[in-house]
Amino acid sequence: MKTYLGEFEELVLLTVASLGNDAYGVSVQLEIENRCNRSISIGALHSTITRLEEKGFLKSWLGGATQQRGGRSKRYYEITQAGKKAVTETKSMRDELWSLSKVKLSVK
Repeated sequence: MKTYLGEFEELVLLTVASLGNDAYGVSVQLEIENRCNRSISIGALHSTITRLEEKGFLKSWLGGATQQRGGRSKRYYEITQAGKKAVTETKSMRDELWSLSKVKLSVK
């Protein structure tokens, strides 16, 4: 069964995958903002992360508490096999649509 990913869901999954062991809320937010040159709210990010966890595309765990964070723990994220499959299927669909495009889409 193919799964549809929204654009922001795809960005979040790919960013979590690219950050590896450093994927936590703020690092994901900053990476997306820097790479995509767009501002995102932490609330929108957390809503998307929750949805991706519910779909089984991300899993999370709490790291150790630190003094720098006032004794609070960071929640880290990792893309699951189902998440990898969803991203791969989305990429394949986009590649197929690009190759079938009858309009020259390159920008000079």
